[in-house]
Amino acid sequence: MIGGGVVGLSATAALLRRGADVRCYEAGEPMGERSAGDTRIFRLAHTFPDMVELAGRSRALFADWSGRSGTPLIDEVGTVVSGPEVANWAAAMATAGAAHEMVEPGSPLLRLPAATFAGPALIDPAGGVIRVDRIRAFLVAAVADRLRAAHVDAVEEIASGVRIHAGRDVDVFDAALICAGAGTPALAAGVGIEAPAALEHHLRVSFPIRPGAPEPLQCWITGDTYQHLAAPGTWAVGADVDPALVSWAGGRPAAERASREVLIAYATEHLPFVEPRPVAEVYCTHDPALGDGLQFARNGRVLATYGENLMKFAPLLGDLLAQSCLDGSTPADAGPNAARGAS
Repeated sequence: MIGGGVVGLSATAALLRRGADVRCYEAGEPMGERSAGDTRIFRLAHTFPDMVELAGRSRALFADWSGRSGTPLIDEVGTVVSGPEVANWAAAMATAGAAHEMVEPGSPLLRLPAATFAGPALIDPAGGVIRVDRIRAFLVAAVADRLRAAHVDAVEEIASGVRIHAGRDVDVFDAALICAGAGTPALAAGVGIEAPAALEHHLRVSFPIRPGAPEPLQCWITGDTYQHLAAPGTWAVGADVDPALVSWAGGRPAAERASREVLIAYATEHLPFVEPRPVAEVYCTHDPALGDGLQFARNGRVLATYGENLMKFAPLLGDLLAQSCLDGSTPADAGPNAARGAS
């Protein structure tokens, strides 16, 4: 297992439950790059029915994780989707048979940090706040000493299996899974697997919630932002920012400054129940070439997986990838790439 983000840890834990001998390589902190932060949004709502169905399967598995960890891993506050594409979200929910409701701004069913916005809105009652802090603790405990602090330099398929080069150490395994986030394209290319390699900087900023805000606030996805409860009393906002401002070539400091300015301006103009004063930030890398979907690619004994917004699928991905590592199969792609017929 190459990559100790939420996907790598989930797959490692699933393999251990199946009795496999597995090792997970991670150079940095577990769940410290694209899995960073303490909260995320869970939602059944997607623009493709297959993604809605997969999210429903994942939600059931989160319940199992909650039981085994002894604490709820999703705060069930609901998720609201608004914006110009909301009709497509609603159509996908309807096709998948997922519970949802369409409402107009001002509906008593809405609990958002703003009363007015371009309606209508879709309410996903199964949505809520993923407690990443609790998932991290649960998965790190589950994989225990199978987590190795090492940077993988190369992956090589040989006659007897897959050779992993990590510094001066070289180990051979029956199979390998690459789920290394921004490091996946380079490692996958070494074994003949092509993965999208574009990168840009992304910043999520948390602001204090003003007294009098509705409680509990629902997660909210608009046409160009995502928003949810973060630490107690704070509201996290991320947004699509002009690619020219967050390009990889422009560097992290400039991208963070530009993103911070965009988010403060948004909160000032659109969120009356939020004080536009940053109190916390989460930085991660983002691949603009990847949509809201799941992609898998295999060459021989090496499987690679990549995508964006994967936290809500973590327990499902863990099970799917563990089985694929054991039997040599490749899970089916889901979401926009699958809909276009991509492999």
